[in-house]
Amino acid sequence: MDCGLSYTKISLHQSLPLTVKTLLSSSTCSVFNNSSFGTSSVGCRRSLFVVATGSSSSKCEFGGLNTPLEPATPAGRLLSTVLLNDRKYFHVAVQKQLEQLVYERDEAVARMNLSLGSDEAFLHRRIAEVKELECQASVEDIMYMLISYKFSGIRVHLIPRLSKCMYNGRLEIWPCKDWELESIHNCEVLEMVREHLTTVLGWKEKSNVADNWTPTEVQKFKLCQVYAASVLYGYFLKSASLRHHLEKRLDHINPYLDIASYNQLLLSEIRSLGSEIVPFGRISGTQSTSVGQIPLLHEKKQDKLKYYVMNFDPETLQMCAKPKSKEALNLIEKHSYALFGDKNTGLVASDEVILTSLASLKRIVLEAIAFGSFLWDAEEYVRTVYKLKEN
Repeated sequence: MDCGLSYTKISLHQSLPLTVKTLLSSSTCSVFNNSSFGTSSVGCRRSLFVVATGSSSSKCEFGGLNTPLEPATPAGRLLSTVLLNDRKYFHVAVQKQLEQLVYERDEAVARMNLSLGSDEAFLHRRIAEVKELECQASVEDIMYMLISYKFSGIRVHLIPRLSKCMYNGRLEIWPCKDWELESIHNCEVLEMVREHLTTVLGWKEKSNVADNWTPTEVQKFKLCQVYAASVLYGYFLKSASLRHHLEKRLDHINPYLDIASYNQLLLSEIRSLGSEIVPFGRISGTQSTSVGQIPLLHEKKQDKLKYYVMNFDPETLQMCAKPKSKEALNLIEKHSYALFGDKNTGLVASDEVILTSLASLKRIVLEAIAFGSFLWDAEEYVRTVYKLKEN
């Protein structure tokens, strides 16, 4: 580790924007210092053309469950083993772990309540607080394993810690898996994903091979910020596209409902759609109110998702973009720092520059967007059993 580097740890609560408009316009969403990738004024681009081909010298291993964030709880380690060795049993194992956590947390709270006014009240309150923290850590691990399950379903491995993916001083992610990562989106969402790539990377749909693989220097810290912001954007797209789908469907059923009836019918419609929209093929229970919490204006809906989102008021925009639970927000932060941070400290060098390519940057951002989409799914899945902390 370079002793001359300064390290910084940022908090998502403070540094990342809460609305997508801010996210896309923020200067932190550009990986490059002064210009977009691909323009002639980018001084850090070089004429050297090198492609890492997976030599044995490279440590970037995509086999198994080589995720940057390792499960830290018994529940997480159990599910990682099940995912690797008995995938068909995975959901059964997840259900059992969640139910066990609910039982343990409720039991600790019940004992605390029974001890109120007694000499043991303080002790049982501390036990309940410790159990709450243990359960939160376990739930975050479970959500992470659910996300890993979704990635395995499209045959994509999460990028390992970036320090393992350096080859002769250069970061290259290969294979890119662009098609698989784009396949999870419908056409309208994919259009917005590609616009995001253009915004944060200067990516062009018809980029040639030379543009894709020409070495370029980027700040690691800024790339970490772009990754975390792209996770939030993927989360937003999943929430907004679901809302758009449901509102169009309800407008088709009855365009003249009052607001109260419209909202009630919307929630009923969510439950009736079943596996068509519900994550992991499960119907969300009464605790899952992510769409119902969003204020709905009964007016003519835009047919196209892009223009529909552009008409969001600030409150609706923020509610779609903001993770609903503290567990989800913590997971974004922990995963981002595990991917980009120092192995020992978890911090990201604020002035470290890495050499990479547009192709690898695109892979990183596409993964982040998919991670956000799968995080939305995982959060909804868990909420059907376990009460998460409101963010």
